[in-house]
Amino acid sequence: MASYHFTITVQGSHETVAKKTKEALADHGFGIVSEIDMSAVIAEKLGVQQDPYLILGACNPGFAQMVVAREPSVGVLLPCNVVVRSAGDDRVTVDFMDPAVIIDLVGEDEIVDLAHEVRTRLEMTRDTIAAA
Repeated sequence: MASYHFTITVQGSHETVAKKTKEALADHGFGIVSEIDMSAVIAEKLGVQQDPYLILGACNPGFAQMVVAREPSVGVLLPCNVVVRSAGDDRVTVDFMDPAVIIDLVGEDEIVDLAHEVRTRLEMTRDTIAAA
């Protein structure tokens, strides 16, 4: 089974890496359409404290429009989620959903090609974070 994500772990505080991640996503054409602070949700709903865990819903509007125009139901697979989570010892892991693997479920060559382009941009985002 192909991995459904790719990842990078960097030194820094959760807040700093989250900010750099958002900036790098913007630099590569992604907007943030949702932001979920899972650690806050878990604390509020369950009373359990956990390390910082942030889910960013990243969307490139141009690619999203092309994919939705081709296959309207594909919205159930959008946006591309990016997770920023504590890895301990002043390290933070950033996980990127692999849109090429996920969108392969649709089975349309044109959509798969677009997903590979989105993956390339997310990999560029990962590389920008690594270089920061």
